[in-house]
Amino acid sequence: MKINIKKLNENATVPTYGSEYAAGADLYACLDGEVTIEPGKTVMIKTGIAVEIPSGFAGFVFARSGISSKKDLAPANKVGVVDSDYRGEIMVALHNHGDKVQTVEQGERIAQIVFMPYIAPGFCECDSLSDTERGAGGFGSTGSK
Repeated sequence: MKINIKKLNENATVPTYGSEYAAGADLYACLDGEVTIEPGKTVMIKTGIAVEIPSGFAGFVFARSGISSKKDLAPANKVGVVDSDYRGEIMVALHNHGDKVQTVEQGERIAQIVFMPYIAPGFCECDSLSDTERGAGGFGSTGSK
C-alpha cells in the first residue's frame, strides 16, 4: 500500500519509519522557529503535510515514546484520528504534561501515525440486548482481585 503525501510547506518532512518493522511513521514539526509549550498547556504543531488515506482506512496519531518520556509532550487528545476524506494539514495538539517549559524545533519528531483499517457498522436501535455472564458489570468487573 502507498499513501499519497502532499507537502504544504517546502520545509515539511515526509513521514519516516524508524525501523523495518515499525508500525508508526514519525511525524515532524514544520515550524518557522521554535515553539514554546508551557506546563499544562497545549499548542497545535503543524506538520506541513496532507495525506490521501484510502477508503476503509484511517490514520491514528499516537505519542512517540521518546518525546513523551524525555519532554513530557504528547498529543492532548491521546489519539488523533485522520479520516480518509480529510485532505487538510495534519496537525498535532501537543500537550505539556510536565512542570517545565518545553520547546519544539523545526524538523523535530513530534508524534507517529499508524494506518489501520476500520469498520463503520450501522446502528440498530432495539429494546433489549443478548445476555452474557458479565452483563452490565462496569470497570473492573471481569477480575476477581
